[in-house]
Amino acid sequence: MKIFNLEPEAFGIDFSDLRIRIVKLKKRGMFFGLDSWNEVNIPSGIITDGEVKNQEKLSLIIKKAVDEVNGRKIKIKRVVASLSEKKAFLQVIKVPKIDLEELETAIPFEAENYVPLAIDQMYLDYEVISSRDGQNLDVLIGAMPKTVVDPYVSCIKRAGFVPIALEVECQSITRALIKNQVSPFPILIIDFGKSTTSFIVFSGHSLRFTSSIDISSQKLNEAIANNLKVDLKRAEELKLKYGLEVSRKESISKEVIGAMIPLLTDFIKQVKKHISYYHTHANNVPVSSGGGEIKKVLLCGKGSNLRGLPNFIFSELKIPTDLANPWVNIVSNSNKKIPEISFKNSLGYTTALGLALRGIKK
Repeated sequence: MKIFNLEPEAFGIDFSDLRIRIVKLKKRGMFFGLDSWNEVNIPSGIITDGEVKNQEKLSLIIKKAVDEVNGRKIKIKRVVASLSEKKAFLQVIKVPKIDLEELETAIPFEAENYVPLAIDQMYLDYEVISSRDGQNLDVLIGAMPKTVVDPYVSCIKRAGFVPIALEVECQSITRALIKNQVSPFPILIIDFGKSTTSFIVFSGHSLRFTSSIDISSQKLNEAIANNLKVDLKRAEELKLKYGLEVSRKESISKEVIGAMIPLLTDFIKQVKKHISYYHTHANNVPVSSGGGEIKKVLLCGKGSNLRGLPNFIFSELKIPTDLANPWVNIVSNSNKKIPEISFKNSLGYTTALGLALRGIKK
């Protein structure tokens, strides 16, 4: 959902608490290619829980990250940036079917029933999803506190760029992962990030539900470090080497898995709780409009590279689970190798790729 008017030709900046990622795409016939990319860690405390705490330092990091991109040097100034789901309010609401001009006026009043902020304290946008029954519309509303958005705008400007659109990261993720932006059944996307994990349900032509939890890739590293008495760097190496697959030759694999199991057990409980919530609250939506049960799980985020994770989730949920393909709407052949970024690394660039897609599409 736009907060500012979008113009063509912009690059994407994906912000999280611990890193930023940058992607610029280039046109290749009817599809796209990767033109520029970068990933830079952010020192702890500059962004906390999705809120900018040090604008000066973040501005310098943005400028340096853009100046040092891989691929072609970025010469354009326009930026599409992400905002954390933690601070966003997203809700599908039902409103009477009225013309667009009336809807524009009615949405702010309707939003007050769902958003725990005064209208003048937030940025609000909406998207008509579908006509539910001929008399009502399903409308996705989104709101973000101005106190959260404005510092990002300021930082981007101070770095020398022009923020033309900001959107909640779940919107960027679905733009990248859902082929042609349509699904005949609900899909659960699990974005397993370094600092948080997000749950996103997409069905029909729009996202339907989103939420996030604190169980993350970094939490798994900390669990391994504490249990095996190693530092975080070594813990991550062990996690990536063994994952959830026991090695008969190396007993340490059992220790690594044992360290992660309590967190992963809680993770599965959270997934089941969110699926149950979605099914309960979507049971009055027709299948043709995005209702029905979740039939597929897609994994993205750098943390989804944990060996054995798709099989582990499938064994617990009994729902087909696969690694997502962040290039499905970018390259003409979904199986085509992307030489600039390995497929594993590209899972961490999912949000940035979705932002870049918005920036290059007219």
